[in-house]
Amino acid sequence: MTRTARRNRRTLQVAGAGAAALLALSACSSSDSDSSSSTSDSSASASDKLSGTVTVFAAASLKESFTTLGKQFERAHPGTKVTFSFGGSDSLAASITGGAPADVFASASPKTMKIVTDAGDASGTPATFVRNQLEIATLPGNPDKVASLKDLTNPDLKVVLCDKEVPCGAAAQKALDASRLKLTPVSYEQDVKAALTKVELKEADAAVVYKTDVHAAGDKVGGVEFPESADAVNDYPITLLKDAQHTDTAKAFIALVRSAEGQKVLTEAGFLKP
Repeated sequence: MTRTARRNRRTLQVAGAGAAALLALSACSSSDSDSSSSTSDSSASASDKLSGTVTVFAAASLKESFTTLGKQFERAHPGTKVTFSFGGSDSLAASITGGAPADVFASASPKTMKIVTDAGDASGTPATFVRNQLEIATLPGNPDKVASLKDLTNPDLKVVLCDKEVPCGAAAQKALDASRLKLTPVSYEQDVKAALTKVELKEADAAVVYKTDVHAAGDKVGGVEFPESADAVNDYPITLLKDAQHTDTAKAFIALVRSAEGQKVLTEAGFLKP
């Protein structure tokens, strides 16, 4: 091989090595860029991920449907947990204003929600998410032949009502007043579930509760609708609380309650749309 030919060959080898180095550098740069982009996307995704425990104070009548929604929420957002405290809305409101730690309050009436908003413990404006109507719960098969609200005034019947300070009790009293009926119950119960339990245990012959509670009890009780209940329908408001610990997660739970999916669970339980 001539000297000129060897020189030309060496020049081509150097050029080829240079091109290879440029390609490697380009590939490395591209890989770094992709990795950076991937890391950025991953960080954005991580920052959007919900976490933490949400404590929900909710009216006793919401127990079954909210428990279902809580499980759905946890499945949809791994790493979250929803805990509930169910009871009479008035006692829950008093607990909140007294400093009990909670993130969300779902009340069975605007009146009990107002206790919380007036105390400045709500964040934002409460929104009505469902409504509920009263129904008479009787013993299975309705052996006492209860057919109307007036039938509950029979002194031979053992009837229980919710306490008048509780939304279901206030609604029952409103229906009785509208009908000009006077009813003396054997007991006033602290929340609607307690009133229903009296009938389920056959400690009472009837109770004025919500349609949703009769629905949830299944064959443990009978149900009798009465027209006066239309004059005492309760709105249910929900709100984020001022001292919520995991605000984004709490807001997301409220969003689920108000979503089409949440409304489906609630209406299937017997609640009325707002």
